[in-house]
Amino acid sequence: MATEEERKQKLTKILYAIRTLPEFSSDDAKDLCKDISPAYVTKTLKLLLKEGHLGEVERDKTKVLVWTQKKLGVDFDQWIDRQVYGEQIKQTPEEDRPRERLLRDGPESLTDADLIAILIRVGVVGESAVQAGRILANRFSGRIASLADTSLHELRGMSKAIRRDSYSQIMAGIELGRRIAAVHDLEKQVPIRIRGSDDAIQYCARTFARLAVDGKQEQFHIVTLDTQYGPIANHLITIGTLDASLVHPREVFRPAIRDAASAIILVHNHPSGDPTPSREDHAVTKRLEQVGDTIGIKVLDHIVVAKERCVSILSVR
Repeated sequence: MATEEERKQKLTKILYAIRTLPEFSSDDAKDLCKDISPAYVTKTLKLLLKEGHLGEVERDKTKVLVWTQKKLGVDFDQWIDRQVYGEQIKQTPEEDRPRERLLRDGPESLTDADLIAILIRVGVVGESAVQAGRILANRFSGRIASLADTSLHELRGMSKAIRRDSYSQIMAGIELGRRIAAVHDLEKQVPIRIRGSDDAIQYCARTFARLAVDGKQEQFHIVTLDTQYGPIANHLITIGTLDASLVHPREVFRPAIRDAASAIILVHNHPSGDPTPSREDHAVTKRLEQVGDTIGIKVLDHIVVAKERCVSILSVR
């Protein structure tokens, strides 16, 4: 894909080659711009025709292009910039740009449209990042949280400024916000110490809420705990159907040893939504408990997280 500067150079060459001609054919324009693809020249002429800057007349049964009266109101440099940048953020006065206002007034001063525009970053010809931000903010008015569940294909149907890179930036921003919010919630509501199964369920329900709701495959994690059973860190061990061959004790206890953990909580999800522990869940739990007893790191609990609820395997034995 051509860069903005390359598109600007091509448009400038085409416009300045034909601007002084009283009338000309499409072939004339292509001859004057031989280093530019004929298709691009044709596309530019069609755009000028559509906007009324050029008109078609017939000369000796041949159609030629002529500048209309509307040409007199055209600033060629501004027209070129509009085609390349649209109303991009960088074409807006600096004091009005969302990024500059964020730095000056803080992120809380921005609208949803402004924040989305910053994540989109760069628009496309005919639609700026600011315009795209307004479009998406309007489409998701009153339900902005559902933006996180929208696919690239769906967003592209709403705004042509949404490309793979801008979609990735939007989703990364949403996910980072979720993780920060989850940490804040944990600091306020989750018990500082895991004293039993109820505390373990509460901690895992909040920490692994996204996994419980959105997880498409089974994932096995551990939570490492200090000597007072306070959470140290969370570690992803494996992705795939839970069985003894995948959940190897070496992989489970390596991060626990690295964290100098006194105990761990085992955590995995059930994508089906039903948290009822399977026979294999119980077998894995028992095996890891035995290894933990041998090396001196207690398996405090094993929590299954799912859409319906969270379940402690140790409490349902």
